[in-house]
Amino acid sequence: MSSVVRSPRCAVRNVVLGLLAVALMPSYGQAQDIPRLSSGRPDLNGIWQTLGNAHWDIEPHQARAALQMVPGPVVPVPSPEVVAFGALGAVPPSMGIVDGGEIPYLPAARQARETNRANWVTLDPAVKCYLPGVPRATYMPYPFQIFQSDRAFFITYEFAGADRNIYLQDPGPAQVDSWMGQSVGHWEGDTFVIEANGFTGQAWLDRAGNHASYQLRVTERYTMISPYHISYEATLEDPATFSRPWTISLTLYKNVEDNARLGVFKCVEFVEELLYGQYRKLP
Repeated sequence: MSSVVRSPRCAVRNVVLGLLAVALMPSYGQAQDIPRLSSGRPDLNGIWQTLGNAHWDIEPHQARAALQMVPGPVVPVPSPEVVAFGALGAVPPSMGIVDGGEIPYLPAARQARETNRANWVTLDPAVKCYLPGVPRATYMPYPFQIFQSDRAFFITYEFAGADRNIYLQDPGPAQVDSWMGQSVGHWEGDTFVIEANGFTGQAWLDRAGNHASYQLRVTERYTMISPYHISYEATLEDPATFSRPWTISLTLYKNVEDNARLGVFKCVEFVEELLYGQYRKLP
């Protein structure tokens, strides 16, 4: 049996070639791999959507029979309003999107959350097709589209036809409070930061009754980590509701199908019976 003797020069060459191969490998998720506008800014244009069950409850939770429960003969059971939904009214599990796992409510605000949850069917504004607010619009089970140029940034959401014009120059305090608030954006390196306030305080954060007041301030951070993924973070501050600022974090996924389109779901007409059926002259 013969042995192969490699010269030191050959060994050095192999090491160099190996290091060069590693350096030239595609670096998935690094900033240089993401699409960019002519200005060099990351190109966030596209239709995006999150995955998971956080829209039910942004805190970690196990599966349960329903959000709205009533006392039963042995254990609580789904309220009559949701019994007919069966498994579709049940809450799927989720690891949650709240950093640290728990929202730091003030005592009175936590009690208000429990009241909201116990009356979800009648109190959740989304049931009546009111605008979802920020940040809830981002992780509802509906896509949204970002329109971006070097001079403008606009987000439109499928649910209820909600939209946001992101000011790139601060126009000053919001003239009026609104469901989606007023948003002002700026770049911090490759991260697009949006500061939103001027809310009505009526929107919920999920179906589980988590909420905030009109004093809410939301700081969102959109960081593209690949051509098809955005790391999304939102920090919420509201001294009337929370004991300290807290953050949610999740991943947004780009819809890359050739026929990808944002659908029209202006659901107001679908809830007319719920909102106004009692006022019909004839049954």
